[in-house]
Amino acid sequence: MDRRKFLYAAGIFAAATGMNVNGNILENINRRSNKMAKYELPELPYAYDALEPYIDKMTMEIHYTKHHNGYVTNLNKAVDGTELADKPLVDLFKEISKLPVAVRNNGGGHFNHSLFWQIMKKNGGGTPTGKLGDAITSTFGSFETFKEQFSNAAATRFGSGWAWLVVVDNKLVVSSTPNQDNPLMDVADVKGKPILGLDVWEHAYYLKYQNKRPDYIQNWWNVINWDEVAARFDKL
Repeated sequence: MDRRKFLYAAGIFAAATGMNVNGNILENINRRSNKMAKYELPELPYAYDALEPYIDKMTMEIHYTKHHNGYVTNLNKAVDGTELADKPLVDLFKEISKLPVAVRNNGGGHFNHSLFWQIMKKNGGGTPTGKLGDAITSTFGSFETFKEQFSNAAATRFGSGWAWLVVVDNKLVVSSTPNQDNPLMDVADVKGKPILGLDVWEHAYYLKYQNKRPDYIQNWWNVINWDEVAARFDKL
């Protein structure tokens, strides 16, 4: 990964958590000072077939190169040459209810997928340990109870959307959002900092699972990158 792509990826996380990278607040990491937007598709951290057999190669390739890339392209079009191009995504989300629908849908799609790719990996799954594992047990009673609540949030999200594990006032909360909304947006029912998200749009699973969303959800637990989720939690 070259330096610009690394800084961009770091900026996604920094914007969501309020953290800094190398001691500098990355407020403008994903935009040009001349108001010409330059949101970019982040590098996928693994091969398209890395998550087989749980997420198939064709789905991953289409999801990344067509859907996520489309959100990036359309987001740039929506903000290019406007005052919105001066703001990082997290700031746009704070006032998203006042902004054009194209910014809400494509900005959310870009952010959500950038997080989604990072919290999965080859040979993932298992159970989280350390600070995150303790917090899950303390909040939900057990990892299995958390898993059940999260899976239910994903399965019962009507239509397209996302399920989330969110930090709200230093506490863990399971929630879901429609379409490409996320908990950083002022329109979210549960507002906080997302550390884990599951895409339940049909394009995320239909080629392999057809209409069997619960099967997709169940298998997704085998690819979660708990180290990445824990790192996001630890740095809050």
